[in-house]
Amino acid sequence: MPKLDLDTIPQTNATGYPEPFRSAVQGRWYRRLAPVGGLEDFGVSHVVLRPGAWSSQRHWHEGEDEFVVMLSGEAVLVDDSGETVMRAGDCAAFPKNDGNGHVLQNRSDTTCVFIAVGRPAATRCHYPDIDMLLTPGKGYRVGGKPA
Repeated sequence: MPKLDLDTIPQTNATGYPEPFRSAVQGRWYRRLAPVGGLEDFGVSHVVLRPGAWSSQRHWHEGEDEFVVMLSGEAVLVDDSGETVMRAGDCAAFPKNDGNGHVLQNRSDTTCVFIAVGRPAATRCHYPDIDMLLTPGKGYRVGGKPA
């Protein structure tokens, strides 16, 4: 059956971010939906941000497009253009290699939920605010040094 039962899909708040950058995402809980649905060409995550949580550190990908659909609650999209409130039904697109770092931050006192769609790629991810770079196979580098 194509319908996925979210209650049966494990939820995690795991992160590979080195200290001190991981605390911002501790209230981010996600489920990887693509593997359970048998999808191979793109990734889909169901993400829950508790109050105060960030979706990630502000970042952009060299080789991965991303798309977000807000399902409930409210988050603030922070990117190079400034801040934009995102509510249920709002969508945002992040083209690969555009250099526009982005993050969703839950600044409200209630949980928000969104779907994130991307195509995991073996390319670099840049974190401009914290001078961090993720290189597949080599891990995170902060200020040019391994994390």
